[in-house]
Formats: sequence, structure tokens, C-alpha cells
Amino acid sequence: MAAIRVLIVDDSALVRALLTAIVREQPDMEIVGAARDPIAARTLVREMNPDVITLDVEMPRMNGLEFLARLMQLRPTPVLMISSLTERGAEVTMRALELGAVDFVAKPRVGIAGGLAQSAEEIVSKIRMAARARVRRALPGARLPPALPAAGITGTEKLVFIGASTGGTEAIRDLLVSFPPDYPGTLITLHMPPGFTQRYAERLDKSCRVTVREAKDGEPVLPGHAYVAPGDHHLRIARSGSDYLVRVSQDEPVNRHRPSVDVLFGSAARLAGPNAIGVLLTGMGKDGARALLEMRQAGAWTIAQDEASCVVFGMPREAIAMGAAHEVLPLERIAESISQRLAAAGPRGVRV
Repeated sequence: MAAIRVLIVDDSALVRALLTAIVREQPDMEIVGAARDPIAARTLVREMNPDVITLDVEMPRMNGLEFLARLMQLRPTPVLMISSLTERGAEVTMRALELGAVDFVAKPRVGIAGGLAQSAEEIVSKIRMAARARVRRALPGARLPPALPAAGITGTEKLVFIGASTGGTEAIRDLLVSFPPDYPGTLITLHMPPGFTQRYAERLDKSCRVTVREAKDGEPVLPGHAYVAPGDHHLRIARSGSDYLVRVSQDEPVNRHRPSVDVLFGSAARLAGPNAIGVLLTGMGKDGARALLEMRQAGAWTIAQDEASCVVFGMPREAIAMGAAHEVLPLERIAESISQRLAAAGPRGVRV
């Protein structure tokens, strides 16, 4: 296998040196350049044809978002953002993912040098993932999926559960914007660190007809609402009589993740059974696959995103391999399939 060719773009000489050292220690990677700003990076992209670019945002002469937007239109390349854990950093990172960045590595709040050195394992793991990711040319003014008609949901017995990782921020958005305002309560686990999920939920809420919020422990699960697992917290459902409640906790990581899709889907299998629909979207690894099978065995209807529409076909592939999915669908067909399943189930719940 050819080594992964990495280009580093960051205005900090210290960060460039640290990232260069981390990458050079990997036998399957090589540094093809390090640029202090996007103007210098443009020449290196043309000359060196990198497989992955690590990109900072605040840089002289041209900011990272402007460079990213141009890159994804003219020469689509997997980009890993280097982001700060601040309100400004979270907002910019969300915009970068919308523009086509594959993923991001959060800069810790502690000193940059020590923090980045400690994050070496995450950095190289995400570079490897980015090298395998499918990136597509950005199309100006690309249309969102059409909104679905009202679902006719009058109770709280039906629930939708969604899990995703790499590539999931935009996949979830594309799914939720189709949901009508009376859609079943929807619970979402996306691998994302603290400080980002609140901003992500706010951005979704502005573009969706359902109400989207970061989940809070103990609140009821209501139709027309979607609940995003807070960063570094597991999300589950619980029962209160005939109603469902949100449960948020900092129990031990599962599959090395907190939040974990397996935790959310496992609670759906135990407590919602045939009244649940489970959807496993793009992502690296296997989180969610085992519990999606548990959902299917409990009578839920289960869907996995297909390979062609995934940024990273890891989690759905694992689920498909173990027979966890009733359907394997491109992203643009999943919302319609959920609506068809709800319509066929009638007022008593989702039946298979």
C-alpha cells in the first residue's frame, strides 16, 4: 500500500512542527508539505497532490473556510480540520463540515504543545480514516432533499433512533430537514466532543421543521422533537408509564465512545421494541452495529446507509455483515422509507 500523503496547513510553526513529527512517526504516512497559509498551500496541492490535508481556520491572507470552499469545488480532497474548543471554534467547525471537511480534531483547552502531543493517536487515526473517505465536488446551491408531508402522528408510542460518526453531521441534517413537524420523537447519537453538540443542535433547529435540541436528562420524548446526545455523554431512553424519557449519563465509554450508538440503540431494543425504527449512518468503526441487530431481534425496523452514499462505510458495513438491517438504502431514500413504515404501521406502532 502506498503511504498516505499528508499536507499540513497551519499558521503556527509549533503546530506544523508537532503535526509533522506525529505523521513522520507513522510507517504508512509521509509529509508532502507544510504551509503557513492557504496561498502557499494552493501551490503545494497542485504540485504534491496530497491524499489528506490538515487545515487550521484562522490564518493570514485567506482563512481556512474560504480555502476549503474553493478546494472542494475545484479539487475535492479529504480535509481534517484542526479546531479549537470555543464557541467560535465550534461554529467554524460546523461550517467547515458543511463545506465538505471530512472530520475534525479538537484542540484541547490546555497548552497547545502538550495537548496536540497527547492527541497523536486520534490525529493519525483520523488521517487514516480521511484517506479512505469519499469526498465529492461541492455544487453551489445544491438542493436539499424535499420535505415530506405530515406524518399524522398523534401519540408518543413511535420513536426514531439515529446513529452516526464520520460524515454524520451532514447526513443527519439531510435526513432531518425532510421530517415534517409532527414526526415521531427522534433520538440521535453522533460521535462529537463536548462544546460542539449544542452548536450543532442549534444549527439543525434553524434548518429543520422539527424542533432540535441537545438532550437534557429527564425531559420527555415528544413528537416533532429531535434530541442530540451531548458530547461526552451517553444518550438512552427510559420509560415513565406509557411515556418515554431522555436519559443522559457519563457512564463508561462503550466501543471507546461516549456517546455510543450501541448505548442508544440498546435502550431502544429493550424499551421500545417494535415501536422503534433504527437508522445507522456513515461512520468509522463498528459502534451501533451490534445494538442495531438487537433492535431488529426486538421487532424494530432497521435501516443502514448504503456504501455509495457514505463518507465512511464502516459502521453500516458492520451492521449489514451481521444481518442487522432490514433495508440498505442511499441517504436520500431513508426518510421516505421511514415515512412508509410509519404509514403502514398505523396508530398502534411500528410493526414488521
